[in-house]
Amino acid sequence: MVRSSLALAVVTGKSVRIENIRAGRSKPGLGRQHLTSVRAAAEICNGEVTGDELGSTVIEFHPAAVQPGHYQFSIGSAGSAMLVLQTVLPPLLTAEQPSTLILEGGTHNQWAPPFDFLQQAYLPLVNRLGPNVGIRLERFGFYPAGGGRVVVDVQPSPRLAGFDLLDAGKVKRRQVSALVANLSAAIAEREVKQAQRKLNWRPDEMLVREVKANGPGNVVFAEIECEHVTEVFTAFGRQGVSAEKVADEVVRDVRKWLKRGVPVGEYLADQILLPLGLSAAQSTDTPVQRGGSFLTGNLTQHSLTHIDILQRFLDIGIDVSETEAGVLVAVQPN
Repeated sequence: MVRSSLALAVVTGKSVRIENIRAGRSKPGLGRQHLTSVRAAAEICNGEVTGDELGSTVIEFHPAAVQPGHYQFSIGSAGSAMLVLQTVLPPLLTAEQPSTLILEGGTHNQWAPPFDFLQQAYLPLVNRLGPNVGIRLERFGFYPAGGGRVVVDVQPSPRLAGFDLLDAGKVKRRQVSALVANLSAAIAEREVKQAQRKLNWRPDEMLVREVKANGPGNVVFAEIECEHVTEVFTAFGRQGVSAEKVADEVVRDVRKWLKRGVPVGEYLADQILLPLGLSAAQSTDTPVQRGGSFLTGNLTQHSLTHIDILQRFLDIGIDVSETEAGVLVAVQPN
């Protein structure tokens, strides 16, 4: 709610007041990652913000015009740098000049989209809208050590062409990757062995990687690249959970997606709502498709909340309907 509201405030120039921030959490209010997002949104538009301090449960944000350029945002903890990116990226997609962002913090966090998801699944769809967003990982950052570093280059587009994503198309590539940092490679080897046994994928579709990071970390990815979309499924190793159970979590999500037969998984559905909303909200003289549609499974509470936020800021309609093939989400101009 905080990140999307800030992004949409910058895009539309509308001021926003957000109350009861994370009120139901054990530590309510802004954490370091949220605080970095608030200040980053203000910095890219010379906006004014009050309540920007750790633990604050109320903020007021008054945006000004977007200022493309070179920015560096450091969380100072293992908080997700990817979520900071998703706050500032939408306004920069249609800015008048390119931008470069350097983001430091967590790159692979359990409760946030990891770098690989953004690179392989999310940004290719953003780039279908017209911009060219490139992202590269310079340092891994796992919880709790953090220390990751990501560089993002944004070549904007004055108009965002929408798209329809109703079919994934044929599978072009599959891969399970198990990454370990400052831990035994045997953990990753057990994970890919379990995933291969459960999924019955080829041995050459299994990959073990030892990577450098400030602290220990372990993550398993399953990537399925299709003609029209790539989906990435993730599970994180953690204390008290065996390597086999971590792999089983990824296998479960892969099987669920394949069985459902829809192109867009639950997390990707939430992520692409905002870019499609920006496309749908463009002026009527835009000579390109405005908005679009996609087929997914049942919408999560995150997605339903996102739909509500988008319709508060943008003059668009979002229709959700049940079909035999799945849940059809159509994002269109009013």
